[in-house]
Amino acid sequence: MSHLIIGLMSGTSVDGIDAALIEMDSQARCLCHQMRLLEFATVPYPQGIREHILAISAANDGSTAEICRWNVLIGELFAQAAEHVIAKAGLKREDVALIGSHGQTIQHLPNPVELYGYTISATLQIGEPSVIAQRTGITTVADFRPADIAAGGQGAPLLPLLHYHLFKGNDDTIVQNIGGIGNLTFIPGKGKSSDVIAFDTGPGNMLLDGLIAYYSQGKDTYDRNGAWASRGCLCTPLLEELLQHPFFALPPPKTCGREEFGPELMQHIIRRSQDFILSPADVLQTVTAFTARSIIKAYQDFIFPKAKVRRILVCGGGRLNLTLMFHLQSALDLHLQPVEDYGINGDALEAMGFALLAYETMCGRPGNLPGATGAKSPVILGKVVWGPNYSYWQRVFSRSGGRQSSESAR
Repeated sequence: MSHLIIGLMSGTSVDGIDAALIEMDSQARCLCHQMRLLEFATVPYPQGIREHILAISAANDGSTAEICRWNVLIGELFAQAAEHVIAKAGLKREDVALIGSHGQTIQHLPNPVELYGYTISATLQIGEPSVIAQRTGITTVADFRPADIAAGGQGAPLLPLLHYHLFKGNDDTIVQNIGGIGNLTFIPGKGKSSDVIAFDTGPGNMLLDGLIAYYSQGKDTYDRNGAWASRGCLCTPLLEELLQHPFFALPPPKTCGREEFGPELMQHIIRRSQDFILSPADVLQTVTAFTARSIIKAYQDFIFPKAKVRRILVCGGGRLNLTLMFHLQSALDLHLQPVEDYGINGDALEAMGFALLAYETMCGRPGNLPGATGAKSPVILGKVVWGPNYSYWQRVFSRSGGRQSSESAR
């Protein structure tokens, strides 16, 4: 049996909603043959929405009432993104079995604090799945991160399962995602999924996007091809200062977000640029180099000492920043390869991952890798909101004796 599944994702860069429509063939022998991307679209947020999301994501901003309403609003927008990709594929909503929605992260607080005698870690993604299920008529799985956090993990990264099945082979491999935040998945050659190491490397596009918006007074949201940065000069003292950020010294598993590499650090960079008398292009060149150096530092500190990496595959929007890729390639003996070299759409990969995680949930299988997140055990991720198409899954479960039986996906 094959199922059509939509994955929905909006990252920390808040570029828009990625919607990937995949076909899952549950009878295929391995996951790399199970998944087939049928259609993909990025649906931009309406004007003003991105800025408001960034505002309520900032520390201490956003009232309870405001977040409640925006949870529903983002759910409406995610539902529209799902319907958009269905229409783009020339299908009807009745053709789609399942939606997996990551939602929009507005806070990620995985580092534990003591609160009334309890040790608390937390994360919050908005985009109400009940709204998505009702508007589309499709059963929806969402809110993937909290189950891993409840099991003692960081709640991220959650895509190493996908990376492992798509790119495992004979060679030690790094899959480097450069989204708003950078994160890597290390896949040992001939290793098992339990041998995978994954963690956030630090900033990806987040600081660069914020600085571009600041210097262009909101006219631009990212440095297209790294062109603005390419016109600037590197400020080595500022670069070395930024590389002292305490996050980089933490051992994996570890995750980060806007809390570490967001508005507060951006304002610090702007203040320090005035001390060094830097032009906007100089700042962008330096922060682009900082992003690259933070990724390289993660390799040198935590991966290269224990492995002979043969392949580094790059995905995420940062792979299109030519200045960033130049800095990365200049520091490595290995040739960086876009995941497109392996027939994978690098823009769609994250959304595909949440389609997969939704499918794993419906199959009753864990979606986290404890070696990546630090969880005490594998756990089934997400919360299922049954849509009007619940009878579809009743038929699936009745045929498989209560759950999907394809263990070949693991």
